[in-house]
This record gives sequence, structure tokens and C-alpha cells, in this order.
Amino acid sequence: MSASILLNTLRALRIGSSIRRQNNTLVAVRQYATPPKRFYKQTSVLCSDTGYEVTLDHRKLKTPKGTLFTVKSEPLAIAVATEFDSQKDHIERSRMHISALCFTAIDNPNNLNKIDMVNYLLNFVPTDTVLFQYDDEQDLQELQHNEWDPLINWFNQRFETNLQKTLNITPPQITDADKMKIAKHFHSYDLETLHGYIFAVDTLKSIVLACAVMEQQITVEKAVALARLEEEYQIKFWGRVEWSHDLSQQELQARLAAAVLFVHLNCSEHFVKEKLLL
Repeated sequence: MSASILLNTLRALRIGSSIRRQNNTLVAVRQYATPPKRFYKQTSVLCSDTGYEVTLDHRKLKTPKGTLFTVKSEPLAIAVATEFDSQKDHIERSRMHISALCFTAIDNPNNLNKIDMVNYLLNFVPTDTVLFQYDDEQDLQELQHNEWDPLINWFNQRFETNLQKTLNITPPQITDADKMKIAKHFHSYDLETLHGYIFAVDTLKSIVLACAVMEQQITVEKAVALARLEEEYQIKFWGRVEWSHDLSQQELQARLAAAVLFVHLNCSEHFVKEKLLL
């Protein structure tokens, strides 16, 4: 490699790394972007003709695309304002799941329509975590039978489907009739709310668990525990790495809790209208 090529390569590495010499060897040290500093003192919620806005001091909050942040639900706007208000010296965007969901719903960066999102959710059904169970480990099989089967039965009763679990690597057969019934349920939500469902399903890798927690059949903690059932079973034999397993569990709980809040708060406007009509 020529000297010029080597120098150009090192310059390129400096964009995301710094180069230092250690024991006469060039070592690349990865540098991560510093979170932006908190530039505001107070947060508040304003009511406008188009919905509810969030202000940071006297500045109106905008999405990553530069769109004015506006939601139809006042409780949802309050939740976003609370997330921004809870930030300390720096803004930790990776921990602001509700705000991120709202930004995604407003910007819709992938230009998805309702059909795209419903089809995305339907594609999860044949690979649903709770439908794949083991028959070679008796203890694990009994655990899955006791914990997962009641929720499968609830889902089938709730949506009038006939989902069946599989005991091998062959995906379960999902009929077109069952897909249509599940699709009908998701089509009843607006485009913004479906972003919350997708976030929940991506977190749990399960349509069954996501619907159960959204309809308050199980708690957020329980849903995450059921999604990690096999992992927790293996931990009993191999041990728990606190900084890894516990952190993963807490992160999943935070993500799922944000998705549940987003769905319910995004629908709160409709709940209020229904009560006023009664």
C-alpha cells in the first residue's frame, strides 16, 4: 500500500475514530457523538387549531424532518413534554421512546400507508414467538404450555381465529380467513396508532403478546417475561449476567411501556368523544 493511500485511509478513519500510537502500533479509538446539551429550561403544551403542540421555553418542538410537532391527544403531548422535561444536562434521545414514536408517526420516514403497516404486522403471525414451542425438553415444554397456551386461546377467542402452535421448526399454517380477521382488527386503528403496535410487536416478536398487553390481559412486565421465557429458562442453568441480561430486560420493558402508552394516549381523543356522546 502506497503512503498516499495509507494517509487517505487514516483520514477517513478519523471521521468516526481517533488514531493513537500504542507500543509503536497505530490503534484506532472509536469516538461516539456526544448527546446534545439541554438548551431549554421549561417545557409546556399548547392547544392550537390543528391539535396540541410542545414548546421548549419559547420554541415550538419540531420533528427530525423539521415538521411542527402536533398531535391530536393532549395526554400524548403531555407525555412528550414530560420526556423532554426529564432530561438532565444532555438530551438522551435513545431513552425518549414516546417522543421517537410521535416523530416517526408524524414524519413517516418510510412513506408507509395503512395497508403497508397491516401487512407488516401480518407477516409476524407465522413467526410469532409463542407459536413455536419445544417438545424435546420436558420442563421447558411444560413452562411454555402453562404460560403461552392460555394467551393463544385468549387470542383465538378474542379474534375468532384458530392459530395453532408448532412443536418443530416448521412454521404454523395461518389460513387466509384468520389473516383477514387479524387485518380487520388493525385496520380499525388510524395510521399513527399503528406505529405503536409495530413498535410493540418488534419489541416482543409476537402479535399475540402485543395484543394481550394492549388489551390489558397482561402487564408490560409479564409480556416481556413471556417474550423472554426461553432465555430466562436457559439462565437458570448458565447463570445471569446482570449488566447484560438485566439491562436487556429493562430496555424491553421501557420500549413496550412506551408503545402501550402511545397507543392508548393516541386513542384518548376518541375515548373522550365517545363519553361525550353518551
